[in-house]
Amino acid sequence: MGMVDVVRSQMMAAMKAKDSKRKDALSQLLAALKDGVIKKRADLTPEEEFAIVAKELKQVKETLETAPADRTDIIEECKGKIAIISEFMPEQMDEAKIRETIESVLDKLGISQPTAKEKGIIMKELMPLVKGKADGKLVNELLAGYLN
Repeated sequence: MGMVDVVRSQMMAAMKAKDSKRKDALSQLLAALKDGVIKKRADLTPEEEFAIVAKELKQVKETLETAPADRTDIIEECKGKIAIISEFMPEQMDEAKIRETIESVLDKLGISQPTAKEKGIIMKELMPLVKGKADGKLVNELLAGYLN
C-alpha cells in the first residue's frame, strides 16, 4: 500500500473521529502526494513520497518561523501539522549519526583537515547519504564545524 492510500485511510479515520485539525493536515499532505503522482504520471517511489512529505514539513516549519509571536493560533496550528506530517517521515538521523556520516565521508575522500574550498566536494558525497534522513540545515551547520 502506497503512502497515498495510507494518508487517505488515516484522513478518513480522522473524519470519522471528527478530528478536523488532523483531517486538515492529512488533506493537505494527500493533495501534495496526489499532485506528485499527477506530475509524474505514474506511481511514486518511496523516496519520491518521502521527498514530498519532507517538502510539506519544511513549508509548515517555515510558516511557523515567520509567524508573528502574537499569532498563537497560527503557531499552534503549525505545531500540530508538524507533529502529524512527521509521522510519515522516515526516522531522522540524530547529531551523533550525522557527525559519524560526515567523518566517514571525510575518511573516504582522504580529507583530514577540510577547508571551506572543499565543502562542495564533501557535500556532493554527503548529501545522498543523508537526504530524507536528516535536516539539510543541520547537516550544513555540523559540517561547518569541521571546516578550517
